[in-house]
Amino acid sequence: MTSTFPEISISTDRLVLRAFEPEDVPALTDLMSDELVRTWTTVPLSYSAEDARGWIALGAPAERAQGRGIVLAVHEFLTQRLVGCVRLRRTDWRLRATEATVAVGPWARGEGYAAEALLGVAHWLFEDQKFERLELRTAAGNTAAQLVAQKIGCISEGVLRSAWIVRDGDAAGQGRSDLILWSLLPEDLDGLAPNW
Repeated sequence: MTSTFPEISISTDRLVLRAFEPEDVPALTDLMSDELVRTWTTVPLSYSAEDARGWIALGAPAERAQGRGIVLAVHEFLTQRLVGCVRLRRTDWRLRATEATVAVGPWARGEGYAAEALLGVAHWLFEDQKFERLELRTAAGNTAAQLVAQKIGCISEGVLRSAWIVRDGDAAGQGRSDLILWSLLPEDLDGLAPNW
């Protein structure tokens, strides 16, 4: 029997994290078409509304249904504007461990949304789901992602050499990159109360 995450909505002080809905297609298309998102992730270079519709209707629900993880849209609480997404993947139910990725749109960067969303997910994961380990992997050149990992209390565990491919913006050019492996354990959140 495959374990799965429940269908969930997580609220923080400024954000609501929930499953993607069809109305999110235009904003998700814009988010995934951003140059920085394309550079640091494996999203298709020419991400289209059709890609967004397929991900929302089939891809993201399959992640949860098949026990691989869960995908959450990140919306501002007051405006309901999509500002990003958080994905838990490579979930190991026996070890109670998973890996998180986060992306924030250019219209919402610099607001602390990535850290707030990840902390919300971490508290839910450790407290409600009884997980024991959350991992993040950041490309060596992605200093913004590294700052987010540090801000939420992750510990750097080392470097995975030449473990990722970074794209050159709009160009098809690619280069290999080291990945920094970060971890967050339940005790790392002790004394680090949610800011909501």
